[in-house]
Amino acid sequence: MEFTFLVGGWASNDILHRGNRNCIPELGSELAGVGGAAAELRPEVVDAIRQAAEAASAPAPRYPVLPPAAAQRPAEPAASTQLPPSPARPAPAWVAVSRIQGRLRAADIGLVINTADPYSVAVGEHYVRRRGLTRQQVLRVSLPTGSTLTVEEFEHLRGRIDLRFGRKTQAVVLAWAQPYAVGCNSIGGALALGYDAALCENSCKPSRPSKYFNSPTAEPYAELGMRLSMHLAAPSIEAARELIDRGALADGSLALRDRQPVSVMMLLTNDTPRAVRTVLYPPAGPMAGMGVNVRVEPALVLPAARRVLLATTGSARLDFASPLDWVPGGLGDHLTSYGGAIDPWHGQSTVMEWIASGATASHGTVSEPCNHLQKFPHPQVLLLHYLQGSTAMEAYWKSVAWPQQAMFVGEPLAAPFAVPDSVRAAGAAGTVRAMPKPVPSPAPPPAEPAVDVPPTTSPSPPSVEPAPGSGGTAGSATRRP
Repeated sequence: MEFTFLVGGWASNDILHRGNRNCIPELGSELAGVGGAAAELRPEVVDAIRQAAEAASAPAPRYPVLPPAAAQRPAEPAASTQLPPSPARPAPAWVAVSRIQGRLRAADIGLVINTADPYSVAVGEHYVRRRGLTRQQVLRVSLPTGSTLTVEEFEHLRGRIDLRFGRKTQAVVLAWAQPYAVGCNSIGGALALGYDAALCENSCKPSRPSKYFNSPTAEPYAELGMRLSMHLAAPSIEAARELIDRGALADGSLALRDRQPVSVMMLLTNDTPRAVRTVLYPPAGPMAGMGVNVRVEPALVLPAARRVLLATTGSARLDFASPLDWVPGGLGDHLTSYGGAIDPWHGQSTVMEWIASGATASHGTVSEPCNHLQKFPHPQVLLLHYLQGSTAMEAYWKSVAWPQQAMFVGEPLAAPFAVPDSVRAAGAAGTVRAMPKPVPSPAPPPAEPAVDVPPTTSPSPPSVEPAPGSGGTAGSATRRP
């Protein structure tokens, strides 16, 4: 039976989630850890869940569209210490996400090493040792080391991966930074969804939807036919080794009680076309029982933030004068056109700057996506799946509805909220943050056509470019970020 629910304004029948009645309610509660296991909850947690369910009874907000304007790329905003104008949007509210059915483990992945790239060989060997992979889990290929593969080169790579790895291999780790694209598609998007040549006629248009968006499954390839991927990309071999070590160190590090709280930074900028994700930000404040504090503040405060778990922003350039205070397993990304194109030709900051700052995973697009919300991580879906114990790779992939142009980088298996196997085996139930029992989600409003971008109250909005055939409401337009 098909069950329709809303996540941040997207109806699930757009993404074809079927039969998923096991949803976690809007949060103000204790949530995390054990990949589907449940435990008895403290009274204050039960109260928080009940209050969240009552608060969720209001209809989910819908997003109006931006008014069309001249089709040109917006000028870069000047640096400012002041907040941007507040857009006319609904009050922040938590969204419902699927309860995960488990998470990826080292046995579920395959590693691909490019023997023509010394970086790939060195980084791949370190990953094998750190995650204890077997010889059967490693595929060695020889690829060009430029940014883009031809379609023929990509199909050869995909064929080798399919031949080497069977149904049990749910995801692959690509031990290189480049190549990252095939045409306008990311290599990861094309591996999971197939190469889409038509998208390259206009990369601003909507792309193929992901059945894995907000999915509960821990077996994306076996159940959905989508093999996930993530690049072990970093500025240098040594930086990549440190990235891998951060990911391994993260495992289970935030699942235990009585630790210091961590910060979730939902950042505000005066870059209007790139700040469209602010409509998806959750309410600011502590998440009860979680040791997580959500902060919605100007982007300039990020360098001073402590124990950062997640940072989300929208800007063309980042300014990290020194490494940030990340916890192991920290996630960071910014909405801009070419965050996944790690070549310097476009002048925009990329995923590499997040990794260099100490983040464990990031996301960026490899070709001009325009600012469709669905082409970038949904901040709440990303956070709430991560808090349940998903890996960095799973949380990021589950948060992007249209990932055809998405490049995911980082240490894929980092899972700071997953209960360590040693703790689980010891039966130390009172020491970990428990997953709440399911609470029925409120009946959703009737499904409406998804639209691409939220409104703005700016009297003189930056120039926008229509996204032809967007599939949204008539007259919708998206901006080139």
